[in-house]
Amino acid sequence: MTESQKSTHAATESSALTSRRLAYDRIALVLAGVALLGIVILSVLVWREGDHLATMRQELSRRLVDGETAQREAQAQAKQNREVLDALQAKVGALEARLAEMQSQQMALETMYQELSHVREDRLLAEIEQEVSIAAQQLQLAGNVEAALIALSGAEARLARNAQPQFLPLRKLIARDIERLKASPAADVAGIALKLDALLNSVSTLPLAFEQRPAAVKPEKTGKPRKAESAQDVPAVPPAPTFGDMLRAWGGELWHEVRQLVRIERIDRPDPGLLAPREVFFLRENLRLRLLSARLALLARDGLSFQSDIKQSDAWLARYFDTQAPAIQEAQATLNALKRLEVTRERSELTETLSALRNFKLTRVRGERGTER
Repeated sequence: MTESQKSTHAATESSALTSRRLAYDRIALVLAGVALLGIVILSVLVWREGDHLATMRQELSRRLVDGETAQREAQAQAKQNREVLDALQAKVGALEARLAEMQSQQMALETMYQELSHVREDRLLAEIEQEVSIAAQQLQLAGNVEAALIALSGAEARLARNAQPQFLPLRKLIARDIERLKASPAADVAGIALKLDALLNSVSTLPLAFEQRPAAVKPEKTGKPRKAESAQDVPAVPPAPTFGDMLRAWGGELWHEVRQLVRIERIDRPDPGLLAPREVFFLRENLRLRLLSARLALLARDGLSFQSDIKQSDAWLARYFDTQAPAIQEAQATLNALKRLEVTRERSELTETLSALRNFKLTRVRGERGTER
């Protein structure tokens, strides 16, 4: 390579290098301007951000102060709420304890009430059973329908006052028995019994036929009747009786007494039924027993026995007693009236009611035992 070429090449390289340098300088200037503009912009931004940060710092400080105030208020409120909550929890605890105590008391009261209710119902059932048993005894032993109705009505009234639904079947049975007894034919048992009692009381005083006495004969008047004295008559002194007059008076009285010793009178019946004193006692006692037997047959509503005893009593009165005496006639009239009465009653039984009552009690006892287990 020649010198000229070398110098040209060197000049070219130098110009190229200069051009690069100029380019670099331009770039550096541009960059410096950009950097300066950036710094300015950044400074402006930093300044603005500083104001904003200051504002934000002030706002944050104010908010922090407000937050601290609110926090203190919240802490105070929370403390107050905790105190209130503690007080409420204490009250709730007391109320729970009171509730548990009340529940235990309620359970005790319910248990006591159930026991009392069972005792009261058991006593009621025992009283009802006793009244129904009394009614059954009155019907079976004495045939006293009125007493049986009184006992059954009392039992039904007790069940009605209790008003328990489980007693309704028993009330229906008792009401049915009451209606059945009311519908059955009735006799005046009390009136008939009073008549028999009156006859029983008069047995010891009834006159017997062989004790009948003839009617008393009025004494005959002796001597001439004395004339009535006039108003002008002067009373005269009676003459002194002579021995003959006294003898005649004494003889008349003696004859009158002798005539009273033996008297003959007609008796309508051929056989007056002569009895010894001992037989008279047994006759009256047998008549009393017949009347007592008739009274028992009346209470038992045994019509055949009642009629038999009444007829036998009437036959004894007609045979052994004085039928002319008013007391005997009144007794016979009473017996004849009793013969026409019908005292037989269809026997009424309360077996079904008693069985239902006892089954009901047995069911209750079994239920209580099952509950206890």
